[in-house]
Amino acid sequence: MNVLRLGRSRHPAFRDTRASMRIAMWSGPRNISTAMMRAFENRSDCTVSDEPLYAAFLHQTGLDHPGASEVIAEGECDWRRVTETLTGPVPGGKPLWYQKHMSHHLLPGMDLEWIHGLANAFLIRHPNAVVASYIKSRAEVAPEDIGLLQEAELFDAIRERSGQEPPVIDSTEFLTDPRGHLEALCGHFGIAFEERMLHWPAGPRDSDGIWAKYWYDAVWRSTGFEARPERIPTLSKAHQAIADACLPAYERLYSARLKPGR
Repeated sequence: MNVLRLGRSRHPAFRDTRASMRIAMWSGPRNISTAMMRAFENRSDCTVSDEPLYAAFLHQTGLDHPGASEVIAEGECDWRRVTETLTGPVPGGKPLWYQKHMSHHLLPGMDLEWIHGLANAFLIRHPNAVVASYIKSRAEVAPEDIGLLQEAELFDAIRERSGQEPPVIDSTEFLTDPRGHLEALCGHFGIAFEERMLHWPAGPRDSDGIWAKYWYDAVWRSTGFEARPERIPTLSKAHQAIADACLPAYERLYSARLKPGR
C-alpha cells in the first residue's frame, strides 16, 4: 500500500503560523477521537473541525457508509479546497485549531505536502477492538478501513521529514490517565493544559459532522473521559484476519506512544 504522495516542493500551507497552531489528530474509526475533539473544543482558545476530508473520501471511493449521500451533499468534495481551508485562517481568529482526521481519508493521488505545515499527532487502538466496534455499524470491513496502516505510513513520513517522532496516544492507556496524557500532549505542543479539557456538557455540537447521528451516540451522552476495561475481543476467523493485517502497524506505533511522567 502507498496511500501517501509526499513531495519535497514547498506548498502554500507553509506560511507564517506563529500566531496560531493547527493540531491535526490522525486516528482510525471507533476510537476516542470524537471525545478528544470535545476536550479541545472545551478549551477557551480553540476551534475544532470534524473529519473535514470525509465528503471527499466518500465521493472518490463510492463506499457505502451510513449516511454517505448526506455527507457528500453537505460537505466539500474537492480535497484541494479542503486542504486550502485547513491551512488558511483559523476560524473565529482563535490561536488554536484542532483538526480531527481519519487517516484512511487520505487517498492515492492526494498531495499531502500540506500535512507537514501542521502539528501532527496520532491516536491508536488495538485493531481487534477497532474491528469489533466497527462491524456494529458497518458489516463490511477491510484492513484499510480502520486506518492503522495509513497512520503508520504517515507517522514514518512525518518522522523522516522532521527528524522527530510525532506524539502517539494509545486510547486504552489514555483512559487510565486522561489528565497525564493531555498534560503531556499539551506540553509537547507548547500549549497550556486546561482543566476544562477533562469535562464537557453532554449533547451534540454544531461542530459535529452530519454523520454524528450514526456514530456519536455514546459521545453525546458523555460528559468526560470514562475509564473502561478493554479486553482483546474474540473475532470471527475472517474479522481476525483483518485485525491481524493491521497488528504490526499498531505495535510499531504503540512502541512510540506517549508515556506521561517518564
